[in-house]
Amino acid sequence: MKLTRLAPAALAAALIGLATPHAFADQAPLASAESKAAAHRAASAPATLDTLSRFFARDGKVALKAAAPHIEGDAVPVYALSPQFVAGKAGAPVAQLEYLASTAVSSDGQKASLWTVQQGSAWTVVNIATGDDESRYAAAGAAKLPGGTVFQEPQINAWYVEKGDKVLPLDEDAVKAIGANGATLAAYQKRVSKAYGDKLPGSAYDRSGKAGGYAETAEETRAQAAQAAAAAGGDTPLTAVSAVAGAGAVLALGLIGTVALRRRRRPAGQE
Repeated sequence: MKLTRLAPAALAAALIGLATPHAFADQAPLASAESKAAAHRAASAPATLDTLSRFFARDGKVALKAAAPHIEGDAVPVYALSPQFVAGKAGAPVAQLEYLASTAVSSDGQKASLWTVQQGSAWTVVNIATGDDESRYAAAGAAKLPGGTVFQEPQINAWYVEKGDKVLPLDEDAVKAIGANGATLAAYQKRVSKAYGDKLPGSAYDRSGKAGGYAETAEETRAQAAQAAAAAGGDTPLTAVSAVAGAGAVLALGLIGTVALRRRRRPAGQE
């Protein structure tokens, strides 16, 4: 069964009433060096590496004992479109911090992204997703607009970099949304307000349970994560959760003892 990576944001569930656009902050809050170091330690922990071995061996691409995963590079902050920005709140940054991502590499070259969030005073790995999108887009954004904030609009799986009054696209989905030359921050705000303004709490969309454009229910999520964990070799010490963008919180899925393993959505023909 092909599994779909959870959207890191359930924006619709957290949006508040739209307002007239105001001046917005040109930067999202930064992740601290201490947070990045703590996320890296969580990703490098022996129990996590053991889980990664099963993840990389799940389809028989590499033998379990030969996977030998390691963490490559530093943890990178991952930002997602802010509901306050969509709602036109004065001073709201375009994006907010959702989780820190570390790239894991197996002996045969497979890559995976470990999502780490702070739970109380500890940083915990809560999801494993195939590929290294987070670190790749972070690097691409730094090269394209140094000092900018790289963020995702998860409803359409688009990646951007923003600084000052500029929003530039980093992938094809973003180009489709704002054009190859990008958009001003104000123009981008108008676009997302129009796109998600009918997804406020209490709307028909909200009542349908389709969070942020993904129609996967909690029961389906539980079943998929359980199947993925079984395919990866059984129970693990990781807790399966989904980062809930817009709320800046963590949504427990009732899967204590299993890790949420997710393949990413890819354009047709790439899988």
